[in-house]
Amino acid sequence: MDKKIDVLDFKKGVFVVNVIGIVFDTKTRTILIGKKENDPNVPKLSWCFPGGRPNHNEELEAAVKREVKEETGAIVESLGPIFARILPEHKNIIMIYYLCEFISQKDKKDDEFTELKWVKPEEVEKYFTTSFHPTLKEYILNLK
Repeated sequence: MDKKIDVLDFKKGVFVVNVIGIVFDTKTRTILIGKKENDPNVPKLSWCFPGGRPNHNEELEAAVKREVKEETGAIVESLGPIFARILPEHKNIIMIYYLCEFISQKDKKDDEFTELKWVKPEEVEKYFTTSFHPTLKEYILNLK
């Protein structure tokens, strides 16, 4: 019997893993972000990087590529994890950030984002309404 688990009700010591794609277009030197409205898990969330939870038995790199494609239509190559943190807004969520190289664009599968935008590395943080870790900021700024 499968029991639906509310990620916000987890007891101490249990974490949800999310993989996040920092999608970088090497030709335009820009990063892909998406706009969400009314996120049930993070109410203050507006602009963010694409990503989500891995499926059962799915490799993390495969998960980030799948999530990016489903949410944005972007075909990417994962260049590996660059940063990980526990989300300050929800202490039971671990975010693993992957640098992904943009390869091509296909039709997106879902309506997770209401808008997609390519922005310069130095402009990314101004779009975010949730916490933006200084180490991640420094890494992104060095992508210029």
